[in-house]
Amino acid sequence: MLSARVAARAGLRNLAVPRSVAVGGLRTYAAAAQQDVRPPVALYGVDGTYANALYTASAKTSSLDSVAKSLSQLGEVFKKDPKLTTILNAPTLSVSDKQQIIKELQTVAGGDKNDVLKNFLSTLAENNRLGLLEGVIDKFETLISAHKGEIELSITSAQELDSKAIQRIEKAVSKSEFSQGKKLKVVTKVNPDVLGGLIVEIGDRTIDLSVSSKINRLNKALTDAV
Repeated sequence: MLSARVAARAGLRNLAVPRSVAVGGLRTYAAAAQQDVRPPVALYGVDGTYANALYTASAKTSSLDSVAKSLSQLGEVFKKDPKLTTILNAPTLSVSDKQQIIKELQTVAGGDKNDVLKNFLSTLAENNRLGLLEGVIDKFETLISAHKGEIELSITSAQELDSKAIQRIEKAVSKSEFSQGKKLKVVTKVNPDVLGGLIVEIGDRTIDLSVSSKINRLNKALTDAV
C-alpha cells in the first residue's frame, strides 16, 4: 500500500493521531492562482479553498484534464489505503519527509512531469496541509464536473447494483426535471444500513426509497400514535 511506502521512505514510526491544525493562509501559490480563471462553482472550507486555487492554476496553464486525471488516480489510492491520510497528517514530518512523500505521490498519480501538481503538493507540504489532500481531491472533482456541465447522480444501495439496474436509474433520472438537462455523472455507493431499496441524490434533491427510511417512518407513526 502507498501508506506503507510513504512511511518507509519518510522513516515514520509509531504514528499518533495529530492535533487539529489552525487554519492558515494559502501563501503565494493560491494568491497568484486566484487572480485569473474563476472556478465554475463556489466551494468552501480549507480544502475547498485549495481546490479552487488548484483549479485556477490548472485552467491558467491549460492542464485541467491532466491534473484531474492525476488526482483521480490519487483518489483511488485513498479509497484503498485508509492509513494514508493519517500518515500525511503526522506532525512529526520533517522537510525531507515531505519531499519524499511528494515524489511518491507524484509517481502514483502519474504526474511526474506536471509542474502544476508538483507545485501544488509542495504548497500543501509547506503549509502543513498534506492531510487535506483527500478532501481537496473530492472538491476538485466537483469543480471538474461543473466545468463539464455535469451534475452528480448518487445512488446508494444495500448491495452492489448491476450495470443494467444503474443504467435504468440513470435513464429515468435523465428524463426527469431533476437532471436540469445536464449530463449525469453517476456515483454508486454501498451502505448496508439502508437494508434495501435505494437512496437517489441529484444536485440538492434526495429521493429516499430505502427500507430503513420506511421503517423509520413506521416507527415514528407508531410512537406518535401512543
